Amino acid sequence: MLVHTIPGALVWPAAMIVWGPGFTTAGHRHHCVQLVMAMRGTLLIRCRSNDQWMKCGAALVRPDAAHEVDARDTTVLIGFVDSESELGAALSESIEGDISCISEAQVARWRAALGRTPTETRVERWVTTQLLHRRRPVRIHPGVSLVLRHLREKLGISDDFSLKTLAGISGLSQSRFMHVFTESMGTPLRPYVLWLRLQRACCDLMAGASVTVAAHSAGFSDAAHLTRTFRRMLGMTPTDLALRKRMSRGVTLDRIDSHPERINPTPTIRVVAATRTAPV
Repeated sequence: MLVHTIPGALVWPAAMIVWGPGFTTAGHRHHCVQLVMAMRGTLLIRCRSNDQWMKCGAALVRPDAAHEVDARDTTVLIGFVDSESELGAALSESIEGDISCISEAQVARWRAALGRTPTETRVERWVTTQLLHRRRPVRIHPGVSLVLRHLREKLGISDDFSLKTLAGISGLSQSRFMHVFTESMGTPLRPYVLWLRLQRACCDLMAGASVTVAAHSAGFSDAAHLTRTFRRMLGMTPTDLALRKRMSRGVTLDRIDSHPERINPTPTIRVVAATRTAPV
């Protein structure tokens, strides 16, 4: 699982990428597009326990699709992408059925870019050149920049991130603000805020906070609310995250520009330590 140490003005907040030791999972589902790749050899993946295993080097899983993974004895790279984001929608278009295996040629290209053992530098280069290279350049609306600054400063302090409040901060009507936010950020307002809260909770949990403390710190109503969100978005519970001891690495895609009205199409990628979790 990946966290952003201090939630900020994330141009691509709804993407989390981690890599670490291989794993197996029981059947589960989550509301994200998932990319899972074995860094050498192959992995096994299927929808349900009575389905035949598919063997491949990497696979994409459609949001909310049940799936099981057996990726033991190899390093595994996993990407979670919000299905409502621009990148998530693009990835979903390439998934046939619930699970699509990536071609051997594509996997070979990705592995060549990442190396046998991924490093922060290699993963950063791979994300920007292979996953985000087709993303259109965007201009962040000045009103959206004001809201991003407000979210960065108030997450965990204020619970009032209502459309009315944020539109007021932007100086736009509510309908206009919703349009320009999605246009600027590549994902709608509500999923954006939810992912910021989720990443903040993950950070607190891995720092040793209880589920209750992490929930309130990130703006969830209570521990049960955070747990439900974890299950729906990531297919695990906060306790699963907090109890894991093996370590992996992860990256967030983070861009805070000194000129918020402009944005480079290639965002900065921040690397942080993260705890290996399952199911994924």
